[in-house]
Amino acid sequence: MSQLTDQVIALGATFEAGIQVDQLARSGKLSEGPTSCLVASILNRSPDCVLDVYGGSHHQIRRGLQALEAMLERDTGALQRDALRYVMNLLTLQRQLAKRDDMLQVLGQRIAQAEHQVEHFGLLHDNVMASLGSTYQDTISTLRLRIQVHGDMRYLQQPEVANRVRTLLLAGIRSATLWRQLGGHRWQLLLQRRKLLDATRAVLRG
Repeated sequence: MSQLTDQVIALGATFEAGIQVDQLARSGKLSEGPTSCLVASILNRSPDCVLDVYGGSHHQIRRGLQALEAMLERDTGALQRDALRYVMNLLTLQRQLAKRDDMLQVLGQRIAQAEHQVEHFGLLHDNVMASLGSTYQDTISTLRLRIQVHGDMRYLQQPEVANRVRTLLLAGIRSATLWRQLGGHRWQLLLQRRKLLDATRAVLRG
């Protein structure tokens, strides 16, 4: 796969995280397939290729890729504005995080602990969500930018939902980091919009 294709897969996964956060905040429900894929991506720290991070297929991040396509098309009707806001905030947070070696070290240690929990409880168990949610809260939540999640307070005030939201945001940071490692930059979204759009459509067709 080309570098551009790899970039749109990682960016599509960042959008998928934003979509799942928005859905969870509004309805209290998440889509199990995409969420499992995103949580697994946090734990997959030595993949063979970019698609390997997401289970070997773009199937579970398809909605994220479609949202990326809508943004690059400037299709205001299909754009999910809160999800897009979360993505832009995640890209900013990732840049802040990249300058904090101390925080990256803590993240690595805490994610390793969560891997052991997954072996005992399973990927989407409340204990795993609590562990990854508190990892986000203790690290990325302390950076200058704090993401304000909009939704139904009946759900957002529930500890289980709050943990899942934070876990999904952590997964978004994971994919934003991968995008950056693949040479992704925000200026590309303007200067290479047509190339990125073509690559996104090619992935969706494939």
